[in-house]
Amino acid sequence: GNQSAHNIANNCRQHNYHYQHRCFSALSSMNEPTLFTASSSAEDDVLSNSDGVSTSSLRSDVRTMGTLLGDAIALHHGEDILEKVEALRSMAKQSRQQQQGEGRLDSMVQFVEKLSPEELVIVSRAFAHFLGIANAAEAHERCRRLKIALSNEVNDYNPANGGKAPAPIGALHANKRDSTAGVVSNLLYSDDGNTPTKDEIFKSLTSQTVEIVLTAHPTQVNRRTLLEKHSRVQKILTEADEVRSSKGTSYRQQQLDDALRREIASIWQTDEVSRVKPSPQSEAERGTLVIETVLWEVLPNFMRKLDATMKSSMGDDYSLPLTASPFKFASWMGGDRDGNPNVTPNVTREVCLTNRIKAAELLEKDIREIMGSLSGNPPRGMDGTCRFESAAMQRIRDRVGKDSRAPYRSFLHPVAERLANTSAWARAELQKVQNGGVSDEGSLFSTDDIFLDKDELMEDLITVHESLCDTGNAVAADGRLVDVIRKVSAFGLTLVPLDVRQESDRHSEALDCITRYLGVGSYLQWDEAARVNWITNQLQSKRPLIRSGAWNDNGEIFTPTAVDTLETFNMISEQYDESLGAYVISQCTSASDIMAVLLLQRDAGVKKPLRVAPLFETLDDLNGAAATMDQLFSIPAYIGSLEGRKQEVMIGYSDSAKDAGRLAATWAQYEKQLELVEVAKKHSVDMTFFHGKGGTVGRGGNPNTFNGIVEHAPGTVNGQFRVTEQGEMINQNFGYADRAERTLDIYTAAVLAEQHTDRPLPNQEWKDVMDKLSEISCEAYRKIVRGDERFVPYFRAATPELELSKLNIGSRPAKRKASGGVESLRAIPWIFAWTQTRLNLPTWLGVGEAINQVLASEDEQTLRQMYNEWGSFRTTIDLVEMILSKSDSSIARHYEDVLVSDPAAVDLGSEIRKIHDGTEQAIKDLTGHKILAENDHLLLQLMAVRNPYVDCLNVLQAETLKRLRANENSDEEQVLNDALLTTITGVANGMGNTG
Repeated sequence: GNQSAHNIANNCRQHNYHYQHRCFSALSSMNEPTLFTASSSAEDDVLSNSDGVSTSSLRSDVRTMGTLLGDAIALHHGEDILEKVEALRSMAKQSRQQQQGEGRLDSMVQFVEKLSPEELVIVSRAFAHFLGIANAAEAHERCRRLKIALSNEVNDYNPANGGKAPAPIGALHANKRDSTAGVVSNLLYSDDGNTPTKDEIFKSLTSQTVEIVLTAHPTQVNRRTLLEKHSRVQKILTEADEVRSSKGTSYRQQQLDDALRREIASIWQTDEVSRVKPSPQSEAERGTLVIETVLWEVLPNFMRKLDATMKSSMGDDYSLPLTASPFKFASWMGGDRDGNPNVTPNVTREVCLTNRIKAAELLEKDIREIMGSLSGNPPRGMDGTCRFESAAMQRIRDRVGKDSRAPYRSFLHPVAERLANTSAWARAELQKVQNGGVSDEGSLFSTDDIFLDKDELMEDLITVHESLCDTGNAVAADGRLVDVIRKVSAFGLTLVPLDVRQESDRHSEALDCITRYLGVGSYLQWDEAARVNWITNQLQSKRPLIRSGAWNDNGEIFTPTAVDTLETFNMISEQYDESLGAYVISQCTSASDIMAVLLLQRDAGVKKPLRVAPLFETLDDLNGAAATMDQLFSIPAYIGSLEGRKQEVMIGYSDSAKDAGRLAATWAQYEKQLELVEVAKKHSVDMTFFHGKGGTVGRGGNPNTFNGIVEHAPGTVNGQFRVTEQGEMINQNFGYADRAERTLDIYTAAVLAEQHTDRPLPNQEWKDVMDKLSEISCEAYRKIVRGDERFVPYFRAATPELELSKLNIGSRPAKRKASGGVESLRAIPWIFAWTQTRLNLPTWLGVGEAINQVLASEDEQTLRQMYNEWGSFRTTIDLVEMILSKSDSSIARHYEDVLVSDPAAVDLGSEIRKIHDGTEQAIKDLTGHKILAENDHLLLQLMAVRNPYVDCLNVLQAETLKRLRANENSDEEQVLNDALLTTITGVANGMGNTG
């Protein structure tokens, strides 16, 4: 309790350890760490800097938590180790302040070399945990600022200055260009002459859809246990803000201080290293946790605010329709088998059933809550008869009888029971799958006892809503019931449908086994025309290709991977509606790759085939995408299979950038999407793009989601935006309620703004310059990454790439194939490794050479005009600039000094760092900036605070790698591995992203 919460401080005082000298603490006046210092009031956080940003509240919170962390370290490990942590921190701060050039890390290096393996672990943990709780504080700070800004919008509104727009209501941010309220206001009351009507805005808002696809890509380095603790820290900080603003009692303040002390102490005592590799099932559970614990309530809350904003801005006639679905969620966790042999057909079955269990349990709880609130009867007259006639009320009476005293409760009772049956049925089916089919409990339920179709559930809920509205109870109807209706619209009975993803070679291999089994030849030896012709004939034929299970009796023909592929299609045929979403084909290069999946689904007896989404991911794939789809759409058998003539195409941002470099990949993605749109128009196909982006810029990410969407190529979004959200970004964007709501708002605002933002296509002159930039940058990038024989040895020695597989943060291997070099390495560890050394090479390599060559040519003024006038190009350059501002070639030089012994690789490292420095100068020349990211004051402030701590972790990591590589299979190896994995987690926390 409270007594134990003070034990840390008491023990430290017994050891004569003074707060003002402690690690991470600059609080010379703090006698006892508290969230309630005289200067910590959020209301007193005066906006003081040039960009109106003050970080005083954030700094106060971080100092308090740093002090508490120091308490925990001192208690558990003694003052000596804490003094070593503090000594290293002081050296790092001093080196940053003095900027001593190449030798600035020398004192830190000499200090770390003397640490024992056990001390390396503890010191690394100190800095890693500090950055983890600093991230929690920064996440809270963003939410705090949003609340203050929203309050100021309402309180500072002056009708005299308000123009034509109505007064803000404080639901969403009317003064922010990346909030839906701000976009609606700007569209309605702009003076540019292109103002859309209210009806047009309403149509856009009610027809647009953002689909967030949660993926299991292994970029979340923090354990789920620690993420939950960080979330509780944010909750404590939020409550502290509320206590400050309401002048809460000293007792309440003490309670929160004690709660924070307990949480920080618990964080220090928690093992930050994942000891076992997660299974695909546990990955899926971790991924859907954000739906269950955050989005399940945040989404309907956001939609209430969206509804209020629409009515406030446009009038009561423009309310959000009850069943509108501006958001959908899907998942790859348990369905993505590309290069992951751990995702078997049974794994997908298990995850689909687990999702149904969770959805049914959540919905049953909500329905029973509604039953508790709707305990009465519709209004009755003095004679006891209902005062209002209603067809919906009659449907309710038909089910429950005219004399029911609580008709709504009686009507919903069988709904709740049926949901309970649904979860029990799914649990029994899950047990059957896990036991190899040895259970018949599922047969206890008939289809009439359970919900398999969300429309059935929705019909009952809409009946209750209509009845309440018809009988004078609109207020009750618009309460919790509306929230549940919107949950059913967004999440259905499956929580998140799973996409299935597999590489194209697997389908070709399966068809090759089938054609050899049938005696018609070898599919793999046929050319593209022969493959397309054969598949077309099979699609037109009604005969099945092969008897189900025949592959198990013919092992001499059917390979194990072909059997797995065919069993996967059998599994697909068993699934109920909405369990699965799209079938994504990775490494797709031809029309036959797409048609093969259509044929395999038909032959497996899939009643409602999954939509087939080709994934074009390398530069060559992107360049050939339009021709592939044009050929495909010219085949009647395929075009006839498209439901509503809709086609989804996935664009791979990660692998194209890894293949060709950031600049060439970005231009190819932009240009080829435009070409694909034209192909779709030619064939009267409605094309939706699925954007496969990572969290980092090197994998297509953009911290500014709003700009990232609005600057997409014109005509490629059109109100339908499907995008992956993965790894650490799931937690950053959706792990905390306030942040999740803001993320939903930004996505909604961006897709709305994109539909009504006039963005002319680049003219031919700009296209020619982009072609030149792309060609130069791609050649420069590939010259080093592919063409220089020194590169792979340098990469493997100078980064922790080889050691990343020990992290246990994902279920799939780091490589698609066990052998091979960088080309077979997945994009995530490729980016991850360079992030650790702070060089971030994949994001900028080739960019500087391209800019410098064009600036030195006759196209100089055109390039400068492009940066100033073309939003998409400016966004690309600004993102590279932002990454360069977070990079540090002196840290990369230190890794080389410690870890690279091959003279040729050392020379390459020196050349790469010169290219890095030259790229910085090229970016500053083009942007006109004196320092990188000079307009992003908050980023510069945060990195200035973080850099010394990350420097410490980099020095610790390089030393640990040196010892590990020199002492393989030694007694110290396990301890050193722990130290390494801790530094990897810490650097990732410090940089704010991983892969």
